[in-house]
Amino acid sequence: MTRTFTSLNEVKAALGVELGPTAPLVVTQERITAFADATGDHQWIHVDPERAAAGPFGTTIAHGYLTLSLLPHFGQQLFHLDFGTARINYGLNKARFPSPVPSGSTVRAKATFIDLQEGPAGATLTTRYVIELDGASKPACVAESLVLLS
Repeated sequence: MTRTFTSLNEVKAALGVELGPTAPLVVTQERITAFADATGDHQWIHVDPERAAAGPFGTTIAHGYLTLSLLPHFGQQLFHLDFGTARINYGLNKARFPSPVPSGSTVRAKATFIDLQEGPAGATLTTRYVIELDGASKPACVAESLVLLS
């Protein structure tokens, strides 16, 4: 369920509160191949199912950056910031990929607002995302995303 925030004060009050999880998403080979086409990263471990079957994971795996690129998809399921005028991606503090995402596997995410820094031109919101992978003991991705709010 999407949680709506209508002010910076509501966001402040939610610091440290976990949101989620999202609905599950199956990471298909079609999505992996489309990402490879979009980025030019056609490494065999992502796009060659026959060769990957004999590789370290027994199948193709999603690009780490593909997993990271799912943050907006999951974020819109978790929260909506209904105030201000613009949202601009500012960057990442950290991004780690503890578990590979095999083709056909299911992921979902949780998010936690971990910091809010206010300034004269707006605020910077830091959100920790954890993308969980069904059947894995470690998450597929843990990332701290920074967004400028104005």
